[in-house]
Amino acid sequence: MVLERYRRWAEPYVERIARPFAAWSPNALSAVALGLAVAGGAVAALVRWTTPLLFLPVAILVVAAGLFDVLDGAVARRSGRANPRGDFLDHVFDRYADLALVLGFAASGFAQPIVALLALASLLLTSYMGTQAQAVGQGRLYGGLLSRADRLIVLAAAAFLEFDWSLPWPWAPSAPWSRFHAGGLTFTVLDVAFVYFVVAGQWTAIARALRTYRALGPAPPAG
Repeated sequence: MVLERYRRWAEPYVERIARPFAAWSPNALSAVALGLAVAGGAVAALVRWTTPLLFLPVAILVVAAGLFDVLDGAVARRSGRANPRGDFLDHVFDRYADLALVLGFAASGFAQPIVALLALASLLLTSYMGTQAQAVGQGRLYGGLLSRADRLIVLAAAAFLEFDWSLPWPWAPSAPWSRFHAGGLTFTVLDVAFVYFVVAGQWTAIARALRTYRALGPAPPAG
């Protein structure tokens, strides 16, 4: 994946940011991350009936959700409160956060619904393969082209670009670069992000599945 390789490099900075939240419950931080993601999805959906200006707060909410999603684990480790129950709850909240964000962007009118649906399926499969490896004793898998950090950054960047180039500035081009035309269809930056999720997500899911399958070894002989 892209950002996972920088996990060790980022850990000291994450620990520093986590200090002010030391008294917080890790589960509370996970809930805040979910709430921010749901808010981001809801605001993105409002774009359909209001203005693309809302994509700026959407981008901020997505980044904030990703930050709190990182902080819950850091606080749990720092305070010695890491446990399977909290880890399970974090995964549950993450999946609902993914669902809220993708559905919100799909409802915004700036994404092809079928592409958004395929992207959501790929994201869920990617996460499932990572946790399924853990379920069969192979440890949590984070490898591949599309980690959770990757997709949150891509979504935030896509939202910001939609905001930036959809403003009614006097000097704005009549056909902003955030629109692409192919085969009689018009695609947006969000569509491109979702297509990336489909391709990178499926590649990651299959790679994780194969890695887990090979690590399990051959089945014991009958009898």
